[in-house]
Amino acid sequence: MLTLASKLKRDDGLKGSWTAVTASDSTRRVSVRDELLVKEVAELEANLPCTCKVHFPDPNKLHCFQLTVTPDEGYCQGGKFQFETEVPDAYNMVPPKVKCLTKIWHPTVTETGEICLSLLREHSMDGTGWAPTRTLKDVVWGLNSLFTDLLNFDNPLNIEAAKHHLQDKEDFRNKVDDYNKRYAR
Repeated sequence: MLTLASKLKRDDGLKGSWTAVTASDSTRRVSVRDELLVKEVAELEANLPCTCKVHFPDPNKLHCFQLTVTPDEGYCQGGKFQFETEVPDAYNMVPPKVKCLTKIWHPTVTETGEICLSLLREHSMDGTGWAPTRTLKDVVWGLNSLFTDLLNFDNPLNIEAAKHHLQDKEDFRNKVDDYNKRYAR
């Protein structure tokens, strides 16, 4: 992260000099997305929930990162859930793409990692979808909330998990515990 922020500062310094723009100068320009991400990552890291950790495999690519959520309450308490986030070039006009890498038994996350979270939808009927005013902090807090207050059995993506909970809450809890032991460590 620091290396990209340093590059932004260095590029800002170059803008101050009135030298001719060459092809190599234009290839060094930083995208609007990357400029936004430098600011948003700093804000995110300052306001990260205690149950979350962010990891950037390549500090020069803030648009690709991993999030680990370790819920401290609810059905998934004690599990470690990995999410992969990719921020597209058209960010902040479109939402980041997020996938759950940890196999989970959850009503709003499929076993293949698809996530049902309104703010990750470009168009949402309930008005809570993506908007250019949203940030990565909103995404991380939303993913964290999937394990607590956004645990939704009424409008599930994983219909089988939701039915399982409705039919037998105790067996549902046992299956969640089993998945946590097998996949979320």
